Amino acid sequence: MAKLFVGGLAWATNDDNLKTHFAVHGDVTEAKVITDRETGRSRGFGFVTFDDDASATAAKDALNGSELDGRTIRVDSAVERRGGSGGGGGGRGGPRGGGGNRW
Repeated sequence: MAKLFVGGLAWATNDDNLKTHFAVHGDVTEAKVITDRETGRSRGFGFVTFDDDASATAAKDALNGSELDGRTIRVDSAVERRGGSGGGGGGRGGPRGGGGNRW
């Protein structure tokens, strides 16, 4: 299985739209738009999981910079978030920590 990070999502994008956009490149086992716990509103990013690495690579190559629901999306390989406090107050991610595409 291979997981992709998808950034730049429109507020209106939901799990089904995300899955449909990526499914042309292989068997999507999960597509999840990340939402704010308190408001339920999209946080503007999500993750798509494929059954195999080849499909994920094809989707990443084909869909990075594509348009979904009126927004240009960014697609990259997801990096598994390790335990711990995460972030160190600066770096590429700004004041909230180390940045990267973590899940």
